[in-house]
Amino acid sequence: MKKMAVIAFGGNALLRSGQKGTYNEQLDNVKDTCKSIVHLIRQGYNIIIGHGNGPQVGNVMLQHEITSRVTDVLAMPLDFCVSETQGSIGYLIEQGLRNILFEHSIKRNVVGIITQVVVDRNDPLFINPTKPVGPYYKEKQVAAFLEENPDSPFREDPKGNGWRRVVASPEPHTVLNIDIVKTLAEAGNIVITVGGGGIPIIIDEHNQLRGVEAVIDKDLASALVAIETGADEFYILTDVPKVYINFRKSNEISLDVITIEEAERYLEDGHFAEGSMAPKIRAALYFVKHSGKECIITEAKHLTNPECGTRIVVNRK
Repeated sequence: MKKMAVIAFGGNALLRSGQKGTYNEQLDNVKDTCKSIVHLIRQGYNIIIGHGNGPQVGNVMLQHEITSRVTDVLAMPLDFCVSETQGSIGYLIEQGLRNILFEHSIKRNVVGIITQVVVDRNDPLFINPTKPVGPYYKEKQVAAFLEENPDSPFREDPKGNGWRRVVASPEPHTVLNIDIVKTLAEAGNIVITVGGGGIPIIIDEHNQLRGVEAVIDKDLASALVAIETGADEFYILTDVPKVYINFRKSNEISLDVITIEEAERYLEDGHFAEGSMAPKIRAALYFVKHSGKECIITEAKHLTNPECGTRIVVNRK
């Protein structure tokens, strides 16, 4: 049986620092990222792709809000905006990947699935919004925005890029249609799923599915997919080649291999910033603890190196 790899595309797979997020920019970025996974495809891996939508869903929310102010068109709720970005980003990834496969004379089907993910309606994370979405703002812009939208929470970016709106980010519990995702992937199709972490839904008191105002962390949702599909490898792609402690300080140290115990200690000591590396480490830990396999965190362009990135493992060999 072929090996299965789940790959979580980071936000920079579509939108990079300093870019405006135009259609052509995002398509070019996706194509560059897709080039990096060709070697896994050539090795015969079955591939499942998850992706983020933080900048895109925030932009869609902003478009809805502005339109609703000047027209009679009402803004849609956040779960609907997530579904919009699942479709649009899935389209970009599918097109970019198909073009790369054609260039390398590889015949694989690529299919995107609009994916709903069940969360706990009583999740305490609904009370404490932490997930950054949308564009970066300067402090003066935030103050002006809050005058019109006092209930919109903002947090400063740990990398110093400015301020971003934050929304609730409950933990994923059940990925709907996960059996279909697994069946398609095992048949050799490249599957795009849990876009933006999945469309967040709850099961209400009448046992009905209902969308909620939230954005699920895409790395954690992808980790759940990796566990449920029995993936052999789980990759989290980001904008740095490795995980670091004392990041961007004079005593910065890159990490090659770390155990669950070491990762938890570094996390507790505050080496990994919220809204940046901390969610990725938690997702990696979730996968490693539940699967007994390793997770690799790295930059897309380093995937061709078999020793790439930082590997989170159960124990050192």
